[in-house]
Amino acid sequence: MEAIRTEKLTKKFGDLTALDGLDLSVAEGEIFGLVGPDGAGKTTTMRLLTAIMTPTSGEAWVAGRHIERESETIKDEIGYMSQRFGLYPDLSVMENLNFYADIYSVPRRGRDEIMERLLGFSNLKPFKKRLAGNLSGGMKQKLGLSCALVHKPKVLFLDEPTNGVDPVSRRDFWRILYQLLKENVTIFVSTAYLDEAERCNRVALLEEGRLLACGAPDGVRKLVRGAIVEVRVGDPRGAARLLRAAMPDSSVGLFGNKVHIKTSDAEATVRAADGILSGGGFGERSVRVTEPTLEDVFISVLAERKRGEARE
Repeated sequence: MEAIRTEKLTKKFGDLTALDGLDLSVAEGEIFGLVGPDGAGKTTTMRLLTAIMTPTSGEAWVAGRHIERESETIKDEIGYMSQRFGLYPDLSVMENLNFYADIYSVPRRGRDEIMERLLGFSNLKPFKKRLAGNLSGGMKQKLGLSCALVHKPKVLFLDEPTNGVDPVSRRDFWRILYQLLKENVTIFVSTAYLDEAERCNRVALLEEGRLLACGAPDGVRKLVRGAIVEVRVGDPRGAARLLRAAMPDSSVGLFGNKVHIKTSDAEATVRAADGILSGGGFGERSVRVTEPTLEDVFISVLAERKRGEARE
């Protein structure tokens, strides 16, 4: 069954179209990732689906509830963790949890068991008396997630939940999300981290409010036309500059500590790139064909769309 469905969902702010005719379907019990750069429309989508904001046009249903006609009942079915989750820094971990339990009218009977479960799976039990303002960034995110789960929602919305959190805390956070899947909670998460999007069952790529692609990560990666050559070298920025200058007809991108070259002739590109780097004084290096990442897909699909618009 569908946990979320949108039909031509659109939101405009004056002349700005923040979301442009979004059609999505999210199944119950899956992690669905919404991926895109800042300004792509991710937060707008979240606010529409959580009935915080009303659409300009189009419709959507969450947990079987219409986002406009049944906006108040939707809020009982969902949990929402915004980019800046509203923790109270002068309250302890337990006081924050109880505060949100009161907001959601969680019955007093059985509440202790709920709290113990949340503290246990988030590893916050040793810190339940600590003020929220004194928690680390990763622990604040875990507390925010626990507060969003205190009323046992059917659908959980997470708006860039690990933004600015260290890699270890990000990994712990995702471990907790996988535990939630066992309880058949549907998770709708937006992220700017494409390595996180790879962990989702399905992903949607957004750019300027428009849907570029949607599907399982493996399927979406097949949208890249051609092959990807990966370069690993001590100075990736310098290597990228040299390769862009020497290979103006190729798409050369910097991906963290790696350089990716999109090409239609993988073997020739490997030979050419290796020769260019050797001539440029780059010593120890690795140049090989690799599988495309979602970031490769995003850049490739966006480039194809812009070329299509230029021809119109």
